[in-house]
Amino acid sequence: MKLPLRGIIPPVITPLLDDNTLDVKGLEKLVEHLISGGVHGLFILGTTGEAPSLSYELRKEFIKRTCELTNKRIPVMVGITDTSFEGSLEIAHYSKEVGADAVVVAPPFYMPISQDELVVYLENLIPKSPLPLLLYNMPSHTKLHMDIETVKIGQKLGAIGIKDSSGDMFYQTNLIEEFKNIPEFAIITGTELFIPETILQGGHGAIAGGANIYPKLFVEMYDASIARDFEKIAILRELNIQLYNTIYAVSSNSSKYIRGLKCVLATMGICNDYTALPLSKYEGDDKKKIEEYVAHFKGIIA
Repeated sequence: MKLPLRGIIPPVITPLLDDNTLDVKGLEKLVEHLISGGVHGLFILGTTGEAPSLSYELRKEFIKRTCELTNKRIPVMVGITDTSFEGSLEIAHYSKEVGADAVVVAPPFYMPISQDELVVYLENLIPKSPLPLLLYNMPSHTKLHMDIETVKIGQKLGAIGIKDSSGDMFYQTNLIEEFKNIPEFAIITGTELFIPETILQGGHGAIAGGANIYPKLFVEMYDASIARDFEKIAILRELNIQLYNTIYAVSSNSSKYIRGLKCVLATMGICNDYTALPLSKYEGDDKKKIEEYVAHFKGIIA
């Protein structure tokens, strides 16, 4: 895997038939949908992948099958975030065993911890990781916003970059500025609308959930940003905003984003839309709205 990490990397949804069964045929279709869309890598078992809701056994099956299906065509990164330190290492070692290229870790998400405690955690985890490790700043889910000083320590310990899903452009800009002289350390945005600004300011790419459904849209946005094609950026950003106002906004529940992505993929005939407990899939009027939005975007978004 070349460093720094670059491009559009979907945080892949986990196709499920039920809480204990992977949608294997759906996963195969999804992987091909993403690779044919030109994405630069896959990130599995992240927030969009519902990782904390899945058993270790199911996670391992998902990792193995994804690595087999991808077959080294693009890098596969695996989320190892867990409440258990040993659980994170177990998934990391398994990921290496079956052919993954890197792992991704956010702060443990149940016990409230301080920046100092996170530093100690990283000092123990990063040297033991069998694969290159990307930091993941996800304060809405972990109760902790990584200080830039903490990120600097993570980099010195060996982290290859950070995915920032804080939604804080000022923080992300400061990250880019802080690490601009360490070219192998990637700054990856987790906020789709920030893709152009991230690239134009010197960042490296995006882990964009919408790329699950419309990978070409986000690859084109990345390419336009690299080329500084501001006219095309404006057109693509407008389409992205439409996704926020439609597919991502069908309900008022905080789970609307994951549910929306899965419902779209099911409507497209790619994979099942089952969501692991405690989430629930769209049905009835909500599902009908998604179907109408998919029909609307057909021919508008590649």
